[in-house]
Amino acid sequence: MQEPTPHQADPDFDEATRTRLEAAAFRRLLAHLRERTDVQNIDLMNLSGFCRNCLSRWYREAAEAEGIALADPQAREIIYGMPYRDWQARYQTQASPEQQSAFAASHGSG
Repeated sequence: MQEPTPHQADPDFDEATRTRLEAAAFRRLLAHLRERTDVQNIDLMNLSGFCRNCLSRWYREAAEAEGIALADPQAREIIYGMPYRDWQARYQTQASPEQQSAFAASHGSG
């Protein structure tokens, strides 16, 4: 994944400060997603084009870029805060026809 380019409004942080702030924001995003178990991945995909599974894949890819082997189940557990199968059993609901239709329309498969 490509590094974002700085914008004019970005403060002139040193790399360590920027990394700490980004890490804190990412941890808050994970906490928020873990709290909002009512929000389904398909809803996230339909609205934003990414979901918890995308985050886990990006996390795994970042680890691989650093030479760290991380399996998909491990990355998902980091993102979900529990094993993925447990999250699915507790919180995942069947996607409605409307959700499925919106997903197909937004991903060009329909």
